[in-house]
Amino acid sequence: MTPPPTAHGETHPYLRAASAGIRRHTTTSQLAGGAADRAHLDLLHAHLITCHHLVDQLDTATRPTSPTAGRHLATARTRLWQAAAAVHDAFHTLPLTGPASTTQVCDPPARLVGGPPFVTICQRHQAAVHTARRTTTSAEIDAPIHGHTTTCTR
Repeated sequence: MTPPPTAHGETHPYLRAASAGIRRHTTTSQLAGGAADRAHLDLLHAHLITCHHLVDQLDTATRPTSPTAGRHLATARTRLWQAAAAVHDAFHTLPLTGPASTTQVCDPPARLVGGPPFVTICQRHQAAVHTARRTTTSAEIDAPIHGHTTTCTR
């Protein structure tokens, strides 16, 4: 006997909540009309890297039983890495505003005296590089985002 089907939200409540938070933030950002700042891009980068790790885990678990789905997940993982790299680059392109804060300067040793260590956007990005290099080639990472073709089977 198979268990009864469950709603998406019941099986993955945290992922559903994170998605709802992103949708709400997108709506409020559009209403406010403000440009991105470094703190905003830092949080977005953290979300993209977390999604990158999640898709990597799903690919690893899915590929043995369903190679085609695994290949699609691998493509999604690569695209998430490209998005995270672009957000990281945008973070460093924005000018510093006001006094240098913990979200604006990537110099952890200088901040250890004033408090506990934390992960800066550069540290997070460098840690994620290991996953990206383990799972993709340079050509895949540098490939343009377009060009992935698939047919919908619905």
